[in-house]
Amino acid sequence: MTGKVLELQNVIAPDQQATQITEYFTQWDLLRNAWKVEKEEIRRYVYATDTTKTTNAQLPWKNKTTVPKLCQISDNLYSNYTATLFPQRKWLVWEANERDANSREKRDAIANYMQWVISQPSFKHELDKIIIDYIHFGNCFATVEWNDQRVELDNKVQAGYVGPSVRRISPLDIVFNPTAENFQDSPKIVRSLTSMGEIQERLERMSQDEMTDDYRKLYNYLKEIRWTARTWQGDWIQRDRLYAMEGFTSFRNYLMSNWVETLTFYGDWHDTYTEEFKKNRVVTVVDRHKLISDKPNPSYFGNPPIFHVPWRKKQDNLWGMGPLDNLVGMQYRLDHIENMAADVWDLVTYPVQMVTGFVEEFVWEPGAKIFAGEEGKVELVTPDVQILQADMKLERLAGLMEEMAGAPKEAMGFRTPGEKTKYEVQRLENAAARVFQNKIKQFEEQMVEPLLNAMLELARRNMVGVTTIKVFDTQYNDVSFQDLTVEDITGIGRIKPVGARHFAEQADLIQNLTQLTSSGLWPTVQPHFSGLKLAQILSQYFNIDDYDVVQPYVALAEQADAQKKTNALQEQIHMAAGTATGLGEDYHLSPVPRGQASSVPQIGGQGQ
Repeated sequence: MTGKVLELQNVIAPDQQATQITEYFTQWDLLRNAWKVEKEEIRRYVYATDTTKTTNAQLPWKNKTTVPKLCQISDNLYSNYTATLFPQRKWLVWEANERDANSREKRDAIANYMQWVISQPSFKHELDKIIIDYIHFGNCFATVEWNDQRVELDNKVQAGYVGPSVRRISPLDIVFNPTAENFQDSPKIVRSLTSMGEIQERLERMSQDEMTDDYRKLYNYLKEIRWTARTWQGDWIQRDRLYAMEGFTSFRNYLMSNWVETLTFYGDWHDTYTEEFKKNRVVTVVDRHKLISDKPNPSYFGNPPIFHVPWRKKQDNLWGMGPLDNLVGMQYRLDHIENMAADVWDLVTYPVQMVTGFVEEFVWEPGAKIFAGEEGKVELVTPDVQILQADMKLERLAGLMEEMAGAPKEAMGFRTPGEKTKYEVQRLENAAARVFQNKIKQFEEQMVEPLLNAMLELARRNMVGVTTIKVFDTQYNDVSFQDLTVEDITGIGRIKPVGARHFAEQADLIQNLTQLTSSGLWPTVQPHFSGLKLAQILSQYFNIDDYDVVQPYVALAEQADAQKKTNALQEQIHMAAGTATGLGEDYHLSPVPRGQASSVPQIGGQGQ
C-alpha cells in the first residue's frame, strides 16, 4: 500500500511538525495547478454571458455570442440528480448486523431520528452544493459536524436544532496523496478560513463537542498573536516570504485581520529519524506554523469522516474527471461557428468598402451621394456567402454533448425519431440512461450512505440527555413527537438509502407488473402476492403517498357506506310512493267513494 503514511523528518518541536505539514500542503497544492486551471475554464464556460469571459475571447471575431450548452448540461444533470436522489419522503432504512439492534423499536428509533436529521433545511442545501461540485469539478468532498442552534434569551432557552449536520469541503481546499490505494487511507490536509467571531460562537454554544478544547486553544493563541502584531514595529519581510497566505497581501495584513487560516491533517504520520509512528491522528495547524493539537481521531469507525466520490474514476489517480471535462473543446467549436457565421452575415449586410483614388467624405446610407475624382471610386468587397449554406451539424454536436455527459434527450422529455411501442420506448430509455443511473448510484453509495452513517455515529458520541424529534406517519398522515436518548439510537448496523430510483426504472417496474398480471402465469402466482403491498408500491412509484389513497381494505368500507346510503334512499322512495298526497285520485287510503266521504263519521268530531 503506497501513500498511506505522511513522512516527516526529525520532529523535535511541535511547531516543526506544523511547518512540515504546511510544506506538504503547499507541495500537493502546487502539483495540481494544471488541474485547477482546467476547472476554472469549465466554470467560466458554465457561468459565461459572452465569449469575452472564456478562452474564446482570443478569436478575432466581432460577435461575442456564447451558446450556453455547458450551462444547460450542468443544469440538466443537477435537476435529474436531485430529483432521483430524493423522490419520496422516506428514503432510508436501518439494516442491523446483530439481534439486539434488529428489534422493531430500535429500527424505528434510528430511522425516525435520521429522518428528522435529514429533514432539516441545511441538509439538502449543503447536499445541493456537493452535487454541483460533483458536476463541475468531477470530485466532491464532504464531512459531518455537530451543530447547536439553540440560544439563551432572558434566561430562557430558545428552541433550535441540535444534532449532526453535513458540511461541504471545497475541492480547492483539500489536498491528499493521489497515488494512494484509496481515498480513505490517503493522508489528507483540509484548509479552512474562519473568523475569531466564529470561533467564539462555537465556544459559547450550549452543548460542546470534542473540538471545544481545540477551539479554546486556538482562540487564546489568536488573541495573543494578533495583539502582538498590532504593537510590533519590526520588519516582517522574512515572514512575508515564509508565510505567503492565500488571499492576503502580506503576513502582517493577515495578522491584522480577524481571519485565521487553519490546516487540519487527517491520517497516519511517521518520523523517519526518530522512528516515531502515530496512527489515525488529527493535527491542527494555524498560521502555517503553530501546532494547536495532535490527538487521536475520535470517530468509532477508525477513519476520519471525510468522504470523496469522483464522477469518472482514473486508474492510479484518486482525482477523477467530471462530466464536462471532455466537452470544453466542443463548446469552443459551438461558439466559434456561431460567431463566425454571424460575422459573415455582418459582412454581407455591411460589406467592406474599398476606396480607390480621391473620394470625398461620405455617409454610407441608402440614397447617399459619393463625389469622387477622375480616378476615384468606391467598391464593395463581399465575402463568399456559400459557406452559410454548409451544414455545420451544430444540432448533432449539441445532442452529442448531452449524451457524452450522461444526460440523454429522453431525460429532458424529447423522444428520438421513429415509431415505437411503449415497451420499446422504455427499453431505449433504460439503455440510454445507464450512464446516468451508474453515476447517481455511485454518488449514493460513496457519498450519501457514508454521510448518513457518519452523522449517526456523531450523534452517538455527542448526544446528551433526551432529544425530542418530530415523527411523520405516512400511513395515517399524522405528526407525533418522540423522546430519544443515545441508547435508543445505538446499535451495530448501518443506514442505507433506498430512495434513488430513476424514472425509467420506475416505468420499467410498473410495466413488468402490468405484463405479469395480464399473463397466464398470474392465476398461478396470485395467491402468493399481497394486494396491499402491490398497492403501496404503486402509490410510492406514482408519487401519490401524500394523498393517502392507499389504506387497508378502504374500498370495502367505502362500498359498504355506499350500499347503506343506497338502501336508505330506496326506503325513502318506497315510503314516498305509499303516502297520500291529496292530489288527483291520491286523496285517501280508504275505499269509501269520494261522494260518500262527507257522511262517514269522523273520529274526534262533534257527532261523538
